[in-house]
Amino acid sequence: MQSQALDDIARFLRRLQWTALALAVCWLVWVLAPILTPFVFALILAWLGDPLVDRLERAGRSRNVAVTLVFTAMALIVLAGLLILVPLLERQIETLIASWPHYRDWFMVTALPWVEQRLGIELTDWLDFGHLSQLVRENWDRAGGIAATVLGYLSRSGFAVIGIVANVALLPVITFFFLRDWDLLVERVASLIPRDHLDVVSRLAHESSEVLSAFLRGQFLVMLVLGVMYGLGLWAVGLDLGILIGLIAGLLTFVPYLGPASGILLGVIAALVQYGDWQHVAGVLVVFGIGQVIESYVLTPKLVGDRIGLHPVAVIFAVLAGGQLFGFLGMLLALPVSAVVNVLLRYAQERYRHSRLYVGTHALPEDAVHDPLADPHLPPPVDRKPE
Repeated sequence: MQSQALDDIARFLRRLQWTALALAVCWLVWVLAPILTPFVFALILAWLGDPLVDRLERAGRSRNVAVTLVFTAMALIVLAGLLILVPLLERQIETLIASWPHYRDWFMVTALPWVEQRLGIELTDWLDFGHLSQLVRENWDRAGGIAATVLGYLSRSGFAVIGIVANVALLPVITFFFLRDWDLLVERVASLIPRDHLDVVSRLAHESSEVLSAFLRGQFLVMLVLGVMYGLGLWAVGLDLGILIGLIAGLLTFVPYLGPASGILLGVIAALVQYGDWQHVAGVLVVFGIGQVIESYVLTPKLVGDRIGLHPVAVIFAVLAGGQLFGFLGMLLALPVSAVVNVLLRYAQERYRHSRLYVGTHALPEDAVHDPLADPHLPPPVDRKPE
């Protein structure tokens, strides 16, 4: 009895140590989030490129040659994308700046009066420049504090720009070294895993890698196809900013419903400002309607499927929670971490269904099939007792 109590205390202390370690890692990620972004990007790129490197190695090429070929191909793809997108986006942004007075006038003359008429509230006076100037004069001290804050932010933003440039410059270098030493990194991590748990951790790592690789590759292709489709469709409708709106909608597709919702909103506003009729608004709705049908019935089932296994609400929560906790790095890690957590939850459910708490002491349910390879520490199923 005393030995059992000591074992329970030791088990509790081990779990407490793992919990403390997990909390320490989360705290460290939160502190280092501003500098971890290029490393996370590089890890993702290296992880996506490693299977192709391994395939080239199996074909007879050395590791260095295979890494150089894959890295060069990835760099050429990124460079080609930038050469196509940067001039295109530059023209679209110039068009947006030139059209900004029309959007402002439409908002003040058309949209606000329509909202005021429907809701019965006065908004125009509060957005009038003279009224805003009067509010600033009446609250000069507070405005001075805000101005000081803004100036401080702008002064810091110069260092932020330098940091962004440095991160972009470091990204290819870090990616190359991660890609070259990927197998070595995996071996070193595996060597630190307790031997009793090596089989379980290897199985979970393999499942997580399969889920993530299939999901990320498929989701990237869906985003690319939808961005091009929305952009060309809105351009065909006649919107000057159609390509920019389409690319934004395609980029936001990784968050369920956010991509098409933002695209429809921006597209409808652009159609009303540019043309002021409902025919072009209908054209915008048709473009996104066709895009959603193709995404739902062709792209997502073929390219992504249900590989991540998360409900759309869970995906939205994960992205928002990641952004709130760790900023842009958190949003970048939200879906990969959620997919891994989902794999761990399925494993926990499997363990529970093979535990004596679920099975009881009499019989196994018909649909609970014991897998002896799942975890060597799981108790064996209890045989049915003859009546």
